[in-house]
Amino acid sequence: MIGTIIPRPVALVTTVDEDDRINAAPFSFFNCLSADPPILALGVETNPDMSFKDTSHNIRMTEVFTVNIVSFAIAEAMHQCAAKYPRGVDELKEAGLTAMPGTKIAAPYIKEAPAAFECRRHITLELGKSRQIIMGEILFAHYQDGVVDDNLHVDPAGIDAIARLGGDTCCTIRDRFEMLTPKL
Repeated sequence: MIGTIIPRPVALVTTVDEDDRINAAPFSFFNCLSADPPILALGVETNPDMSFKDTSHNIRMTEVFTVNIVSFAIAEAMHQCAAKYPRGVDELKEAGLTAMPGTKIAAPYIKEAPAAFECRRHITLELGKSRQIIMGEILFAHYQDGVVDDNLHVDPAGIDAIARLGGDTCCTIRDRFEMLTPKL
């Protein structure tokens, strides 16, 4: 299934714990689910011992998180954030990324990300013992200059997002084509 449902966009999710320590972790089980209300979803695994990963723990404790879109320019830094650091280590610092204060929530956004969505936890679905689906309502969106035009259209080339394929393979969204909706 994982190697077939592709490409999967990559989110670099930033949270803070109860002591305001920053955590950053990438997720390719991520997507938008609704525009009104603006809801996105993350699929977060538990640790092998069934304890919550830092992202799940922090969202449960603070009720907020920020989804940062991963561009090709920050792909290697995102990958560095995937390393198994001990709880409390700031992955953004380790990866050379810049945490910026959230506008509406405590979880920071990443300055180098082309877009970021500050979210409040809407609902968490438990899927067995090993995974949660965390849905978040978007409260605020950050975009780098030049990514959104005067008509509020997002430039896919400006986002330059990466996606996950199977295993360690990733891709870009640089090859695009148009398919107009048929008219009857």
